[in-house]
Amino acid sequence: MSALRPTVGAKVYHLMAGPGDVAPYVLTPGDPDRVPRIAKYWDSARAVATHREYVTYTGTYKGAPISAVSTGIGGPAAAIAIEELLTLGANTFIRVGTTGALHEWIRIGDVIINTGAVRFDGASNAYAMPEYPAVASYDVVLALITAAEMLGVRYHVGLTASTADFYVGQGRPGFKDYQPPWSRDIINTLSSMNVLNFEMEAATIYTIANVHGARAGGIMAVIANRKTNEFVPDAGVDDAIRVANEAVRILYEWDSIKTNMGLRYLTMNVIKKWIKE
Repeated sequence: MSALRPTVGAKVYHLMAGPGDVAPYVLTPGDPDRVPRIAKYWDSARAVATHREYVTYTGTYKGAPISAVSTGIGGPAAAIAIEELLTLGANTFIRVGTTGALHEWIRIGDVIINTGAVRFDGASNAYAMPEYPAVASYDVVLALITAAEMLGVRYHVGLTASTADFYVGQGRPGFKDYQPPWSRDIINTLSSMNVLNFEMEAATIYTIANVHGARAGGIMAVIANRKTNEFVPDAGVDDAIRVANEAVRILYEWDSIKTNMGLRYLTMNVIKKWIKE
């Protein structure tokens, strides 16, 4: 590790995890309490570390090596987690979050699989100019869609807007009803552009992953609808977790087939072979 990157012995500074502690495939919820909730579906799991907002578990799910690491809230905390996970050898990240939908036709309890993110997160600006897109990896998106179909989970696919703030940044009045003009119509503006939802970490994760040649995607449980003013805490979270876990299993199998076929990218031939097997 570079001398400019702080460590504690062989462990990265914030996650407090070391070499061999994380799998190549990592689920990244924001909430630390969601990590053991994810791991309860695994065949095996061990608690690796707990430090600040970062909780790390590693194990196996249907034969696939898997980790879950909480990122905390927002882009800056997520950037720290992804940087340190990359240092430890992770290369595939799936954000498992909660979200507010921006269209009436998206139901509470549905899940949203994001193909990319509007970069209102702030943290991604440290990595790339504003024109650089925050896009999810196509094979991660396809694995999430496939998993949702297999599990019978109602899903939507499209863009999210990752914000740097939960209140004013997402069109809610702040303290003493403070709300700048640009915030007052942000929901209608984004929904008119077919942006599906608000959350706070995807743009950061996608940008950093793309900069470093890693893969990333995200699945969000719809616990709020900003157009209908509905809010049901925890709605759809277990469905999002189940889909994310299953997507790791699918990616692991696709990656194994790619390796055996001498391919770098996911192709229809890989998918056909996977279906036959």
